[in-house]
Amino acid sequence: MSDTAKPDPDALEHREDMDALVKGGRTNTLGFVIRLIGGIPFLFLGYRLYGADEMGRFASAVVVVELFALICALGEKRGLAQRLTQGAEEDGQRRVNLVFDGMLASLIFSAAFVALLVIWPFPVFPNGTSGRWDILIIAAIPAFALTEILLAAQAYRFDIATTVRARAVVEPWTRSIAVVAFFYIPALRDGGVALAYLAAVYAALLTAAWTFFRTYGPPRGWRPRPRYLSQMMGRALPLAGADVIERGTRLIDVILLGFFTSPFAVGIYYFAKEIASLPQKLKTSFEPVLSPVITKNLKTGNMAAIAKQVQQVGFWIIALQLGIALALAIPGEAVMGLGGSDIVGGTAALALLLIAEAVASMAVVSEGVLVYIAKKRNLAISVGVIALQAALTIGLIMLARHWGLDEGYMAGGAAVALLVALGTSSLVKALLLKRLLKAPVGNLRFALVWATGAAVLVGQAAILLPEWAELIFGIPAILAAYLVVVWKYGFGPEDKVLFQKSKQADEGATPA
Repeated sequence: MSDTAKPDPDALEHREDMDALVKGGRTNTLGFVIRLIGGIPFLFLGYRLYGADEMGRFASAVVVVELFALICALGEKRGLAQRLTQGAEEDGQRRVNLVFDGMLASLIFSAAFVALLVIWPFPVFPNGTSGRWDILIIAAIPAFALTEILLAAQAYRFDIATTVRARAVVEPWTRSIAVVAFFYIPALRDGGVALAYLAAVYAALLTAAWTFFRTYGPPRGWRPRPRYLSQMMGRALPLAGADVIERGTRLIDVILLGFFTSPFAVGIYYFAKEIASLPQKLKTSFEPVLSPVITKNLKTGNMAAIAKQVQQVGFWIIALQLGIALALAIPGEAVMGLGGSDIVGGTAALALLLIAEAVASMAVVSEGVLVYIAKKRNLAISVGVIALQAALTIGLIMLARHWGLDEGYMAGGAAVALLVALGTSSLVKALLLKRLLKAPVGNLRFALVWATGAAVLVGQAAILLPEWAELIFGIPAILAAYLVVVWKYGFGPEDKVLFQKSKQADEGATPA
């Protein structure tokens, strides 16, 4: 009898799944840094060249456009992985054809919404437009939706590099360059911000499409199947609803501020929101690579493995996100000052929004599983959360107005509402997922407290510096102090693989 022990199949499968998540997570961490570098110039240049009022009108428009685009994506960010997993077992079923089914359905929805908004544009422009070109921003809806589907298809093959390339390099840098270019073209200046956004969205679509066709090739024997498309749309509604409502919690505050306050107030809040959304993009970028791993384990009924993956990825996200939030919140006045001295009054809103995004990490990871195993309950929780946020936002805006407070306090009220709503969502969804998986799913570790303390101590020294030094030296110092403590006391061997280039991780992330 051989003394060589046979490898445990379950352990090997878990290792392969974690290797795929590690590779995707490492790529997305790099992508976040690149996106940060590319996204900041657009805010700086947009606010300096066009002013807070015009950026506020743009903000009111773009959040509505992205919300409609998510509806048109039909939940394919997560639903496509499930369809591809199921379709792969059918004889003669080509995966590329399944992707084209989703794209056709998306285009049908997009055409309907674009036509509706051209006829009745008020939801997109509650405070009016800045120029005749602004209406073209509605054309971003189909491009945004199709890009979501193409990137989901690439994520199914564990290709996250394309997402990073499209969303973290091409899109933000195109937007930053175009917003300056259009400013210096007199005929286009009055719509420069909207046109820059439109150019960036289509540039990201072309980037995603190029890689998609190189990976999957063209469709063969594909034709529209009305009955299948109607069935697919029906099944997609819960996923699409979850995506829209989850994203709606990030958008409804801007939408309501657009209806109840001035473009200037929206402009202040939007600047803070965009800064706070940088770490939010870090966590949402894990979703595409997490979905294929979850669907594979759901297929075999391996709930314990799913719970481990939720815990692991959840900790990675909150550990990285909390450090970034502290590094941006502590020198908040200097950060807001990048957009001009007239929007520094939004510093409190920035701090609250950064905390809210860190709190939301558990909800995002939990929802990545709940959309498959408890669609209706997840949707009901999300509806309740967004209703709570809407009520709190309107109530706090009205209260600030009743007390005669300036619009900076109204923006702060919207941030408080978001923080309460996201905290509630994280708690309720984590408890539901724990009950369904019959295993713990929490992502908190005590080392985060010590790391936060170290960041705050360094931050108190950083805010004594001139503003330019706060940004150049203070932010990296705060982040470095935080990461050193988290690395030493919070990250175990399996966590540290996220930051270590390993041959095994690369081999484990083979295409599905």
